[in-house]
Amino acid sequence: MKVISWNLLRLDQGGATVKHIAEMIEEQKPDLVLLQEAFRDVENLPDMVGGTLFHEPMPSRLYGLAAWSPHEVSPREAMTLPVSRMPGRLPPRVAQLLHVGEITFANVHLSHGQWLNRWQLMRLASTLHGPAAVIGDYNAVGPTMLPGFRDIGPRGRTHMCGTMIPLRLDRCLARGVRCLQGSILDRGSSDHHPIVLKLQADHHVTAVAAE
Repeated sequence: MKVISWNLLRLDQGGATVKHIAEMIEEQKPDLVLLQEAFRDVENLPDMVGGTLFHEPMPSRLYGLAAWSPHEVSPREAMTLPVSRMPGRLPPRVAQLLHVGEITFANVHLSHGQWLNRWQLMRLASTLHGPAAVIGDYNAVGPTMLPGFRDIGPRGRTHMCGTMIPLRLDRCLARGVRCLQGSILDRGSSDHHPIVLKLQADHHVTAVAAE
């Protein structure tokens, strides 16, 4: 299964448009596309390339999460992630959950707080069963570890902070899933590079975990 994840950069800041997404799909022929910072224009994507789109707006934000696939997808109710309890905290973030084939995918755009985004991952992982992959913009600096999960995404830098600091913010942690190939695409008009993963359910790992 070929999966692409891309933080588009919000459209009102000059990010990637639905046309750019359609061009990428036509070129890459993915089985699943996971998008972050998607505006409502993304809902026009099936008219341009076919397939099915699931759009999940973020609470109190202009943008949200979206997932597109040419295959049958079973969406689950979005999961609200933990929030900071500090005064002036930002609205909650959600994870978009989908079943595609044997794998449950969580499309995420985690918070910037380095303690908070790890807490969000822990809460999310506790709700996932069987082969699973958590993919998206982690906003995490440094190693990101999750019991039972492995970091299987490409290792290159995916985001440029201003013009000075390249960061690897776009990642994939997975359990019972093997990455056959990973790569990073040109970022286009976004400030994030899309990551591409060719994934396969690892029945051996899943069976061992179940014993």
